[in-house]
Amino acid sequence: MGRIKQLGYDKPDSFTMKIQANLILDDINLGDSISVNGTCLTVADFDTQLSEFSVGLAPETLRKTSLIELEKGSLVNLERALRPSTRMGGHFVQGHVDGTGEIVELKPEGDSLWVKVKTGKEILRYIVSKGFIAVDGTSLTVVDVFDEEECFNFMLVAYTQQNVVNPMKKVGQKVNLEVDILGKYVERLLSSGFVDAIKSS
Repeated sequence: MGRIKQLGYDKPDSFTMKIQANLILDDINLGDSISVNGTCLTVADFDTQLSEFSVGLAPETLRKTSLIELEKGSLVNLERALRPSTRMGGHFVQGHVDGTGEIVELKPEGDSLWVKVKTGKEILRYIVSKGFIAVDGTSLTVVDVFDEEECFNFMLVAYTQQNVVNPMKKVGQKVNLEVDILGKYVERLLSSGFVDAIKSS
């Protein structure tokens, strides 16, 4: 995790975010990609002595994500880009946020935490029970999908709760959502007539 040190428009048309972090800055370079709450952003400046780096946010990023709601002192999830030699421990997360959802319920069970999120139909159609979802960049397993409520839920174990920002959020707060890209590719292929072309050949 990192902490927002500064954010806002440093020029009339330039929105910049400065983040204080430690582990994430090992062997950092200008132009590197770092996921901030699940949003892939480009390192524009860094200072390893002060343990901080800066990223710029495009207008489309501000429209599509919940990053605009952050403020000085907010904690954020941070993740470096995957190396090809790294063991895969979750699903492929690109950092290309599909949209946002709203936390509608937080319910403890033992030392775990149930989280229920409401989102639009345009995102919910890609979410399946026991499938993958990235919530603020955290790769999670969907437990159930509630189509009538336009909601889905997931459970955070104790370890995850201690290492990501998700359980610190409150009911009513927004989260960034990235669905499993496989669903989007399948939908695109089906709608393009690809399957029909194969059948007729």
